[in-house]
Amino acid sequence: MKPGITTFLFFLPISILLSGCASSGPPLPPSLDLPTPVTDLRAMRKGDSVYLAWTVPTLTTDHQVIRQSGPTLVCRSTAAITDCGAAIGEVAPPELGKTAANRATAANVTATYVDHLSGMGPATGSLKAEVTYAVEVLNPARRGAGLSNQVEEPSAPALPPPDGFRAEITADGVRLTWSCVAPVGGPSPGVQCRLRIYRRLAGSQADSKVAEPDLASCPGPPILDQTFEWEKTYEYRAASVIVISAPGKPDLEIEGDDTPKVTVYAHDVFPPAVPSGLQAVFSGVGQSPFVDLIWSPDTDADLAGYHVYRHEEGEPPVRLTSEPVRAPAYRDNQVLAGRKYFYSVTAIDVRGNESAKSEEANEAVP
Repeated sequence: MKPGITTFLFFLPISILLSGCASSGPPLPPSLDLPTPVTDLRAMRKGDSVYLAWTVPTLTTDHQVIRQSGPTLVCRSTAAITDCGAAIGEVAPPELGKTAANRATAANVTATYVDHLSGMGPATGSLKAEVTYAVEVLNPARRGAGLSNQVEEPSAPALPPPDGFRAEITADGVRLTWSCVAPVGGPSPGVQCRLRIYRRLAGSQADSKVAEPDLASCPGPPILDQTFEWEKTYEYRAASVIVISAPGKPDLEIEGDDTPKVTVYAHDVFPPAVPSGLQAVFSGVGQSPFVDLIWSPDTDADLAGYHVYRHEEGEPPVRLTSEPVRAPAYRDNQVLAGRKYFYSVTAIDVRGNESAKSEEANEAVP
């Protein structure tokens, strides 16, 4: 027998023996497939509805990728929740992916549920009463690992939106008016009723809060919105808001449903104010004659300048300026001796709207 074959035959039983001794550790118990509890449940109240949202878990409590999802129970109580009991609703499991790899990367899938408080009964009667929510995600066998974090929202009924909400474009801005909204049960310590007015540029999803007047006076003075831009289209809406304050706690808010939106095209057809205080003074001794004009400055934000007009007795006014002058002053060098001139001034804005003529000032040239 050759030496190499002898060596191989000698070590072969040893390698087999060693391989039989290899072990991967004790066997692991099967996964219970319990989804990890939700930790980011959040709630938003609008009108008499509460909008819930949370991130759908993708792992089990033993850090395995969820193979198949079950429903989610939605729990509600007027006190802290210890177990879901009779759930107020169920949310069907979302589609997380066909393969384990897809399910593992399907993070940030959001589930939602809308709860309507109108069916809660007497608990909604107290302004300072709250309702608590939690969710529990189950596996297909309807077993879960526990409740989510808990969130609270006021349970009192919301105020209805005001009637007759209107938005009207004026020279000074958008004038907002509405009819009365009855406060909740009259004055109450720690409770305010307000009107929250929103504006949105047409085609945008971003809202701007225009104002939040108190509803203690009914209907209250109009609101004038001057923060918009001309030549754009805006949508306005309003909602009644109950604000509940308590010492040492953040304010609770119950924002009611919105009014129908009101669309306004902010088209500027409004001229600036008519200039005032016009004076005309002749000068010219020892030099070419001229008439200096001065007047009070116009304070309109969109002012482009002024036009100057002149005429003689019995003649129509003629504009002297080809372009608006920026300063509230003008020198007329085109005067003749022995003539009497009558002057007026108009203001013009950046969109070409021109005011009426000012009161006239006259001056004679010797």
